Amino acid sequence: MLKLTLGFFVVILISVSCSTKKENQNTDVSGLKNLISSMESEFLEFNEEIGLLKQHYNFLITKRDSLLPLAEKGKYHFYGRFSANLPETDSTLSTVFISTNNRDFEKAKEEVALTNGLDSVFFKLFHKYDLIAQVYSNSASNVSRVYPTYDAQNLIAPEVDITKFNFYYRADLENNPNKGPIWIPEAYVDPAGSGWILSLIQPVYEEDELFAVLGIDFLVDDLVHHYLEEEDGKLLIINGNGDIVGGKSSAIESLSMPPLKNHVYRETIKMDNFRISDFNLFNSKSKEVRQMAQSILFEKGEQFTFTNEKGLTKAQAVPFKIVDWYLLELN
Repeated sequence: MLKLTLGFFVVILISVSCSTKKENQNTDVSGLKNLISSMESEFLEFNEEIGLLKQHYNFLITKRDSLLPLAEKGKYHFYGRFSANLPETDSTLSTVFISTNNRDFEKAKEEVALTNGLDSVFFKLFHKYDLIAQVYSNSASNVSRVYPTYDAQNLIAPEVDITKFNFYYRADLENNPNKGPIWIPEAYVDPAGSGWILSLIQPVYEEDELFAVLGIDFLVDDLVHHYLEEEDGKLLIINGNGDIVGGKSSAIESLSMPPLKNHVYRETIKMDNFRISDFNLFNSKSKEVRQMAQSILFEKGEQFTFTNEKGLTKAQAVPFKIVDWYLLELN
């Protein structure tokens, strides 16, 4: 009888243990999914907006022969390769930059004149959404137009090749064969001095040749405040490589990572060298954080249980659909 009773309790303990483990495995992530759904609905709205910009740009280049004679060629004056207007002057103008990689300066100025019509649509789009930090175009001939204006002469080297930056080449045919809008999955430091940003880009083709890439930039701090700050819990966003895109400072620091401060370069940007490897989960000092990244990103687990990490018990993660990101919640 005693053996039977002991056996019965063992069965009960095993049953309870399995039940608890199953509950842990079935943790509700509906809140995270709802938040992602809300974010992506706005992302899709921005996709539509940049598609409208592309249509406008396509109109300018397909009607080049009839529009160029009528273009306002004196709208921008140049000091060297930079437009002379400064941020505190005309608020309807962009900053225009022609790299010395473009050897035909006069022809480049014709391109500037042809695309001056972009200024008004950049202006309207920028002022339509509080989240937008800047709107811009970068052409295959190394002509750049950015709204609103910034102090380009102190931030951009005249010889910089715009086409070597991720906000250009990520939209080319090799990286974007569908020719549609692309969200760059990693945050990076803006060469125009805005700090940590995320970019939505859209190629513009003239027949089969990439003519230019349009972009809309968003400050990481603004996105975190808009989407995550008012939500309960420690939340952050990582990309498929384990890079931290953005998140609450408490969440980032609890993973034994340095805070993702809004860094601004004080030196001239000369190449695509502003990486975020210091903010990758696989570089965390914590072994369990690295194990968590492995579980979520490579094993596609929805949750991870910490056993020895001070202040952390569990992490939950849900992938986005339209960009290679994951939303994490730490308990």
